[in-house]
Amino acid sequence: MSRIGKEPVKVVDGVTVAVDGQKVTVKGKLGELTYTMHEGITAKVEDGNVKVACADDGKFGNFHGLARALIHNMVVGVSEGYKKQLSIEGTGFKAVLKGSELALSLGFASPKVFVVPEGIKVTVENDGLQVTITGVDKAQVGEAAARIRAFYPAEPYKGKGIKYVGEHIRRKQGKKVA
Repeated sequence: MSRIGKEPVKVVDGVTVAVDGQKVTVKGKLGELTYTMHEGITAKVEDGNVKVACADDGKFGNFHGLARALIHNMVVGVSEGYKKQLSIEGTGFKAVLKGSELALSLGFASPKVFVVPEGIKVTVENDGLQVTITGVDKAQVGEAAARIRAFYPAEPYKGKGIKYVGEHIRRKQGKKVA
């Protein structure tokens, strides 16, 4: 049995959780999220907590902790939201938000364009050197940040590129001239 799956998910004030068979719907001040659980997993709401149970530990044990973690992420998402920040470093590197498209000037012949998906909010600060991605779905926020970072990940020699705020880039020494 999953240690994570056994723990109940506390439903905070302002959030409602509804379980309809395998479908879990979470509503809060920031939005609404739904998740369809695997067939061997059940959930019920009692005393302000969501309890996730597993029918058979051997066959469905992997999904027990996953279902609990996803429901917890949904509760946090609709009550507080998720945020990822990216930092852009390099001469001439910057980001510009044009409607629902993020144009990244990264030293290529033409700017790289990232189309912002529905449910995600992107803001650009510090003259285009910092990008903030916010949303209610943790997976969607993380995926958007990873796709933007993948255009030009920070390289280890000069540190140019896109990195997460707080990420440490291990620097390498350049080639030595004899």
